[in-house]
Amino acid sequence: MTLRVGIIGCGGIANKHAEVLSRIKEISLVAFCDIIEGNAKSFNEKYAKGKANVYTDYTKMLEKERLDIVYICLPPFAHGNEVEIAAENHTNIFIEKPIALSLELAKNMVRVTEKYSVKTQVGFMSRFGSAVEYFKNLESKDETGNLVLFIGRYFCNSLHSPWWREKAKSGGQVVEQIIHLYDLSRYLMGEPKSTFSKMNNILHKNVENYTIEDVSASVIKFKNGSLATIAATNCAIPNKWIFDFHVVSKNYTSYFLSPNVVSITKTDIPWENSIEIKSDRDLYEAETLDLISAIKENKSTRTPMIEGARSLSLVLSVVKSAEENREVEVEMV
Repeated sequence: MTLRVGIIGCGGIANKHAEVLSRIKEISLVAFCDIIEGNAKSFNEKYAKGKANVYTDYTKMLEKERLDIVYICLPPFAHGNEVEIAAENHTNIFIEKPIALSLELAKNMVRVTEKYSVKTQVGFMSRFGSAVEYFKNLESKDETGNLVLFIGRYFCNSLHSPWWREKAKSGGQVVEQIIHLYDLSRYLMGEPKSTFSKMNNILHKNVENYTIEDVSASVIKFKNGSLATIAATNCAIPNKWIFDFHVVSKNYTSYFLSPNVVSITKTDIPWENSIEIKSDRDLYEAETLDLISAIKENKSTRTPMIEGARSLSLVLSVVKSAEENREVEVEMV
């Protein structure tokens, strides 16, 4: 069974997805779309040996091509009706996070994809880390006991793309980037109830069109009573990304160096007993294989569209809390 795949948005993250897709034998890359035609042509030559079709209008691509999957790799501000058109054409969807900049648009994405029963996968690849999988399995068997605390941090120092620095286009660092950690907090701890957050732009005030935060900190209260703190900055070590988190539960204290690496120490026994999980799993490949499996076996993916909407609701609440200087209830999608 060969799945015909098209890509909308031939930019940075799309390169990674295209590279993964091009080496999976069940996949045939047949169409590329970008508002800059040269970008789509470059992808065609690099990943499809010039044999795919090139478009500058995703509506034409989705209506003309017989696609099994479309990869939507647009920056946040560029999302419009591409999900709706894909669903109406019964095309399964992979979409990068955040799926939108407004909860209204995100909810519509959920409604339309559920209406047409297409498979969807949101690009929260950290859920597919070997260490995260191992811990989630312990949690599902109730071996962890109650989870009580999640502490996460994301440190980097990069100007990124020009659109990323503008709040109106990216939503800010929390919405566009740190959403990965907020999604993991939901995935492991359960649904959030409220958040109180602070953010500021301290070291980038004089950078032209840099209107997003470069430092943020949030406290999240979950419906089960557990808590999380997530701190992030774009003022740390230049061109180095630090993404780590701790999870404390009744029976374990776990330190994740990454989604693939964790040290888990049992705390329900009187002596120290640790488990080390470490792998180099390609998380982009893992999320793609999960989508392929869902299509073939007619089952749900690990991160369907509604998960993208729920994590978006959380980060939008974080932004609202910081803007209004108060605790904000998180809307459940």
